[in-house]
Amino acid sequence: MASHSPRSGHLARRLFQLYAGLALYGASSALLVRSGLGLEPWNVLHQGLAGLTGLSIGVVLTIVGAVVLLLWIPLRQRPGLGTFSNVLVIGMAMDATLALVPDAHTLAVRVPLLVAGIVLNGAATGLYIAARFGPGPRDGLMTGLHQRTGVSIRVVRTALEVTVVVTGFLLGGTVGAGTLLYALTIGPLAQLFLRVFAVPGPDGGGRVVAEGPPGRAILRP
Repeated sequence: MASHSPRSGHLARRLFQLYAGLALYGASSALLVRSGLGLEPWNVLHQGLAGLTGLSIGVVLTIVGAVVLLLWIPLRQRPGLGTFSNVLVIGMAMDATLALVPDAHTLAVRVPLLVAGIVLNGAATGLYIAARFGPGPRDGLMTGLHQRTGVSIRVVRTALEVTVVVTGFLLGGTVGAGTLLYALTIGPLAQLFLRVFAVPGPDGGGRVVAEGPPGRAILRP
């Protein structure tokens, strides 16, 4: 019986991390929705648009991701498997989790949901980024704008996130203490889980971690 090569096992591990990370990201975002204490920046926009259109937040997330991906064309960004998977998987996982987890009505339930959502979001980010299959559509938009305009990543990211949060809030998205807590903690959490889920090289050698520091938020749905 032929044995699997180290390279095929390496690819299988990366694929597992990619889809596990995306599914967990959608589930963790759903927990933040159910906490009612504030969402990550892009999901404030998605929730606001969902309320405006009557679509589920997961469907809106998928549509916005596809629209953002189209903006890559003039920015000359190249998507990867992870980019397209991001658009398709996270929204489905988010809607599935929302269907299973009921609304929380007391702080004794809402606060643990918030904390669990943020920590799991950090773990999902580490899983997804360490798999190295390409950035999510919104991160690609950020890096593309940086490359085309010369404006720093920090300024581009801040401008994008402020824009989506303000727009989402005006449309009825949830902004609260959880939004601030997410912004302050997702960077350190993502960095931690990037190290935890670093993928060993195909020859079993050194572990490979995504290039560059995570900043405040590596992966946005």
